Amino acid sequence: MEPTPDNELPLVAPCRQLQLQAPLRWLALGWADIKQAPRQSVGYGLIMVLISYLISYLTWRFGNLGLYLGLVSGFVFIGPWLALTLYAISIRIERGEPVSLRASLNDARRQIGGAMVFAVILTVLFLVWARAATVIHVFFPASGETPSLRDLLPFLTVGSAVGAVFCAIVFAISAFSLPMLMERSVDTVTAVITSVNAVLRNKPAMLVWAMLIGMFIVIGALTAWLAFAVLLPLLGHAT
Repeated sequence: MEPTPDNELPLVAPCRQLQLQAPLRWLALGWADIKQAPRQSVGYGLIMVLISYLISYLTWRFGNLGLYLGLVSGFVFIGPWLALTLYAISIRIERGEPVSLRASLNDARRQIGGAMVFAVILTVLFLVWARAATVIHVFFPASGETPSLRDLLPFLTVGSAVGAVFCAIVFAISAFSLPMLMERSVDTVTAVITSVNAVLRNKPAMLVWAMLIGMFIVIGALTAWLAFAVLLPLLGHAT
């Protein structure tokens, strides 16, 4: 067996060096895919909007944190399969194959095992994140008072820092792993490690990509999730 080169890691596929503007090119290609398969893409987006409304309504109606955690955990399991369907549509377009929702669902179904392993990883991270949020709440000012910004500063600072760490972890493991599972014959561990390695080697470009995703999420929230009908398929195809 040949020794592993110093600049390569075991279980990691080689990655390219990305230019800073690469995420903008991804969005342009994603938009082109939407225009070639509008019914399938927007249909996916509408499903995501309905799921967002359902989670928001149930959380508001019952006001139960446990229910919210359960709903989001369940959505984490469904989300990768829905995302795989978008990837399948893009792959079919790239290969010049006929695009249909049934065929794309069948393509995604072949990789559902790897996607479920990935979903388990995300669920564990989410539960740890929820526990960390509970611990951080100790920094919140005592109830019954009207806290000033100065009183809230420790809570906001610690919460933002911890949240940023978890967001960075989730972003790094998911940026390239699911598309890689869809297009290459690899296992989930290799895809996740490759994704982390590619993100670390392309920090400027991936920072731009993360900022674009964050901006789209803010736009979706400001439009009461309606913009997600287009923005989520756009992000999926671009990914």
